[in-house]
Amino acid sequence: MLPTSAASNGSAVQSTVPVLASLNLAETLQFYTQHLGFAPLLQLDNYLILQRDGCELHFWPCNDRHIAENTSCYVRGDTAVLHADFAARGLQIAPPVVQPWGMKEMFVIDPHGNLLKFGEPA
Repeated sequence: MLPTSAASNGSAVQSTVPVLASLNLAETLQFYTQHLGFAPLLQLDNYLILQRDGCELHFWPCNDRHIAENTSCYVRGDTAVLHADFAARGLQIAPPVVQPWGMKEMFVIDPHGNLLKFGEPA
């Protein structure tokens, strides 16, 4: 039997939440708040949760840069608005590009190597 909250909206899966590696949680917090407009939901010595516009990202401390450099997540959103916002916050980022698979996309690589792709249907 489904839990009441899942059964009430007719969907068992509510959302997905990426859990990304951070080589330094304080640096992660600074980058995501300063350049990407996220706000902290939870800050612990060993875990960080950030959110923006209903998007939630979790971070765990990791000492292996190789893990972060081989991790990515896809965030759906208005790429033109996000690009303008990120640029206004001082992030140098290429503008969104329409890809052959029909998505308008741009990407950000955080200071620890995590790849964030932002996209929307073209």
